[in-house]
Amino acid sequence: MVLFFKKERDLLARLLLAEQRRLALWLPVGLGLGIAWYFSLRREPGTPEVLAWAGVAALGLGWIAWRPHALAPRLIGGGAATLAVGCLAAFWATHRQPPLPDLPARATIVIGRVAAVALLPADGPVIRRLDLAGAVLDDPLDAGMPPLRRILRVRLRADDPLAPVPGMVVRVRALLRPPAPPSWPGGPDRQRRAYFDGTAGGGTALGRAQAIGPVPASSSLEALRERISARIVRVLPGAAGGVATAVLTGSAVGMARADRDAFADAGLAHLLAVAGLHLGIVMGVSVAAARLLLACSEWASLHWPCRSIAAVAGLVAGILYVGLTGAHLPALRSLTMAALVVLAIVTGRRALLLRGLAVGAILLLLTGPADLLEAPLQMSLVAVMALAAAAEHTRPILARLTEQPARWRRGALHAAHLAQASLLAGGATVPVVMAHFGTLQPWFVLANLLAVPLMAMWVLPLGLLSLFLMPLGFDSVALVPMGWGIGLILDLARMVSGWPAARLAVPAMPDWGLALWMLGLSWLCLWAGRWRAWGMAPMALALAVPFLVARPDLLLSPDGRTLAVRDGAALRIGPHPGSERLVEDDWRQALALPVMPLAGGAILPDRGRVALRLRGATPARCDGLALLVTLAPDDAGCPGARMLDSLATWKGGAQAVFLRAGGPVVVSDRDWRGARPWVLAPGQHGLPVLPMAQRE
Repeated sequence: MVLFFKKERDLLARLLLAEQRRLALWLPVGLGLGIAWYFSLRREPGTPEVLAWAGVAALGLGWIAWRPHALAPRLIGGGAATLAVGCLAAFWATHRQPPLPDLPARATIVIGRVAAVALLPADGPVIRRLDLAGAVLDDPLDAGMPPLRRILRVRLRADDPLAPVPGMVVRVRALLRPPAPPSWPGGPDRQRRAYFDGTAGGGTALGRAQAIGPVPASSSLEALRERISARIVRVLPGAAGGVATAVLTGSAVGMARADRDAFADAGLAHLLAVAGLHLGIVMGVSVAAARLLLACSEWASLHWPCRSIAAVAGLVAGILYVGLTGAHLPALRSLTMAALVVLAIVTGRRALLLRGLAVGAILLLLTGPADLLEAPLQMSLVAVMALAAAAEHTRPILARLTEQPARWRRGALHAAHLAQASLLAGGATVPVVMAHFGTLQPWFVLANLLAVPLMAMWVLPLGLLSLFLMPLGFDSVALVPMGWGIGLILDLARMVSGWPAARLAVPAMPDWGLALWMLGLSWLCLWAGRWRAWGMAPMALALAVPFLVARPDLLLSPDGRTLAVRDGAALRIGPHPGSERLVEDDWRQALALPVMPLAGGAILPDRGRVALRLRGATPARCDGLALLVTLAPDDAGCPGARMLDSLATWKGGAQAVFLRAGGPVVVSDRDWRGARPWVLAPGQHGLPVLPMAQRE
């Protein structure tokens, strides 16, 4: 037995020594595990835990410095240090955020400075949403309160004639609300997202907004974006103009909801959101144009570093494109990665390497640890990792096409690159889409194989050309054929979305299932030896996790006014289906079941041990009852039976009930999330905004 374990240990040591140059690629994985561990805690760590993490990081790094060439310090010490640094980074990012304020539950007057204006997609009139900074609640109860330290998002009325611009001070009467709590234990945590996004909550304007003081002029960039959008819509009306506006200015408000749903069902929604794909196309076209212009000069070709100059020109074009489209966070992350690629080209390194991805991932995780839990960063990291790993293994094969003089081989090379990118990036992000959106698009690979080349070789290049021609007034020369390509993509999206099983609903994937997929994918991509194939086992298990984990049998909304019962192949919601659309959409996505109305009085789904009581229903019998879920106010309950009502949800948030052979098991949102800085107090109350101290 000892000899057997010694052979296994020696084999593992040989494998790790053969892969020792790739151990650094696991640094962002260790950081991510530390960040995920911190956010999985049920209570906020105290000073002893933080000091312990700092000590582990120091000891691990000290061990590596003491024996830098030994394998054990690099594995054990480096792994422990990266885990601890990940925890410390998440802790620091959490505690440098201001607390979530306690917003009034009544209509109030809000005065604030417009930090940003967002146009919300709508089938009717365009609706504007204002991000108000330094907001003050102007009513007698909040007199003397300091300005909010967070952004307050207020949605204006559709008939509001105000044309807000950044810097304007507005006054509006609105009904405010804090960030919505999870609709079920383990559901999407919008409060955590708002906490790290710097927002205090949202609101809906009850009256028209008024500008206070002088109206600032529109910023040159904002005005330029509006002029470009107006010109595009004038040349390309309808859905084609909406898509062109989305890819050139970052706003998809001109698209009808049916077309947006068609893109989502076909797996092409990423074409409407400016991110890594669009930035890569823009930079690629710019680099190719710069190389072509430099090649026209013999002197430049012989004496200048044309490759580096073209790469820098592509980066400049990418910066301008990101700024023009609104500098959204996914585009900024992609720009960070692109800057590292350009740096590699300028310094004579290979552009698409896993080491460059590791450096970029470390920077992103250290500067925004909470982004690891959100879909955009997860999709970006897994897609780029799959592409970079595949590039290492397929480069010799694709290089043979480059060495051949035939032109058709060059075309086949470009087609192979696009097909590989669509297959790998799309396949790597499938579980992320399942976990965050509860859907699976079986035809997305075919749709992307056709739509991505159209976007890369037709639509966006012509769109960039139209931007250069707009000052001359000849932009229609490029916009009209651009509309033809967009029309093909629209027809493709509508056709694929109409195919059978175009969009399948899948049950919610727990966080550990998604982590299993990412770890398996990392094992498959980051190692070079044959043992990397072991990563396919956890990846296959992760795909089956949503269908293997237990699902709740009863759900009670965070305000205790709506409940749902899993009844076979349907989800019955009552007493008024449609009254809480956000909660019901989350429930439908979590359980992947069609919604039906819940009617009637007492329902006994657990052989008499569980009873449901709706408003106005006759009291349920209490014989042998273990749990009573009631929506009736002032319900006396049953002796010896646990009761879930509005008071229970006021204290613990949403409730989930699992029916077991030994009796019902109740899990509350408070049990699931614990006491963390982003979890609001009972009743969804934040930290009170106390009045400012009077000057002596």
